[in-house]
Amino acid sequence: MIEHRDVIIVGAGLSGIGAACHFRRKFPARSLAILEGRAAIGGTWDLFRYPGVRSDSDMFTLGYSFRPWEGAEAIADGPSILRYIEDTAREFAIAGDIRLNHRVTTAAWDSETALWTVTARRTDVGEDVILTARFLWVCTGYYRYDEGFTPQFPGAEDFEGRIVHPQHWPEDLDHAGKRVVVIGSGATAVTLVPSMATTAGHVTMLQRSPSYIAAAPRRDRLADLLHRALPKSLAHNAIRWRNVVLDLAMFQLSRRRPSLVKALMRRETAKRLPAGYDVAKHFTPNYNPWDQRVCLAPDGDLFAAIRDGKASVVTDVVDTFTPDGIRLKSGDEIAADIVVTATGLNMLALGEMEVSVDGSSIDIGSTVSYKGMMLSGVPNLFLTLGYTNASWTLKADLISRYACRLIDHMDSNHHSSVTPLPPADGELAPLMDLTSGYVRRGIDQFPKQGIVASWRQHQNYLRDLRLFTRGPLDDHVLFASVAIGQRPSVGRSSKTLR
Repeated sequence: MIEHRDVIIVGAGLSGIGAACHFRRKFPARSLAILEGRAAIGGTWDLFRYPGVRSDSDMFTLGYSFRPWEGAEAIADGPSILRYIEDTAREFAIAGDIRLNHRVTTAAWDSETALWTVTARRTDVGEDVILTARFLWVCTGYYRYDEGFTPQFPGAEDFEGRIVHPQHWPEDLDHAGKRVVVIGSGATAVTLVPSMATTAGHVTMLQRSPSYIAAAPRRDRLADLLHRALPKSLAHNAIRWRNVVLDLAMFQLSRRRPSLVKALMRRETAKRLPAGYDVAKHFTPNYNPWDQRVCLAPDGDLFAAIRDGKASVVTDVVDTFTPDGIRLKSGDEIAADIVVTATGLNMLALGEMEVSVDGSSIDIGSTVSYKGMMLSGVPNLFLTLGYTNASWTLKADLISRYACRLIDHMDSNHHSSVTPLPPADGELAPLMDLTSGYVRRGIDQFPKQGIVASWRQHQNYLRDLRLFTRGPLDDHVLFASVAIGQRPSVGRSSKTLR
């Protein structure tokens, strides 16, 4: 039996639950299905179980705009974020719309019916289910859930200890008193090292090259003060806007005066490390700030672990694993009982579903992203991808608000579908402008971006806020089809969205 819903949302993580809440608040009487391939909601925050897992943005901006974060800490741990997502789903009455163990495999658009036909594999019973919907809303994020990225290390099979990847942390791993090596220098490594150092014998962060790491207070004292002095909603808005403006200002300064920001970050890092520490070697990257994401160290915990002698940083290249640890290109060896390969993610576009339009398969990497949320030539499909230079949810909220505006406008004007017309010409660029390894490895499977307004990712919340919430829907790019019941004649009628 084929079921029909007004909207199908793919993914029940932070983005999918947020999108569903926006839709339910705007259209309380309409039907909705949220298809989640895993056995639980929460996405990243349910999957990642490694020690110390936490937000890498402040929760006042990572939390939903319609449900302010009320936790005590601005930098929250993974279980707290998961509870926040679960509580949000219950509070906004969308928990009953979620279907777990439904991994979407195909999505096919048919212009005659103006419907998506979505096939999902029931991973719990091994059966396929089919649903149709007017709109398909993809909230699967940008990385592969079933595997992380691990390079082929020579000699790994000879290592007599244990090798683990943070994306699938084993519940039985006991690192107390052990010698631990964490390979990597990104956000996951920066989280793992100080957390494991509290009980491990010693933790070594082994990196090929450094990353920028900024210390930030785990608890926001100004936020505490405002919450005591102001009504809840007013305090939340003040804190949220303060953080948005400060983060955006730092990003813009990094782009315009990279040498200045690099010098400031190096000076702050040196203050937190022992006197004479080789900051140039271990904490000075060979790229500018925000060419890759800046890692966050709550209360400077990584630097504190180094000062206390519980952790150390080695900047070198793995030559080979040995039975007792790792030998480096320099000839030095690091003894280890446990090696954690915090070596990154594998990117994955649209959760690996196959998308087609009127029988023609769509190569997602050949499409162009419209406002960072729709795909050229693909009708009635929304895609939620957050910011890379700020909290993910800031952009996800804007996309949800715009999608609801667009649906409402289409209904008022009897439009059955809307399709971004691909740009006729002009230069195209990767969707993300980061130089991180995981981005370079996987960005080609994602849509491109253009250089003019409708086709460009601005990475600027203030600009996007105006564009998504008050900007005109008619920018001569969206192509709308008139609903069957409203056609003036037998022939299909289409026009630019008005």
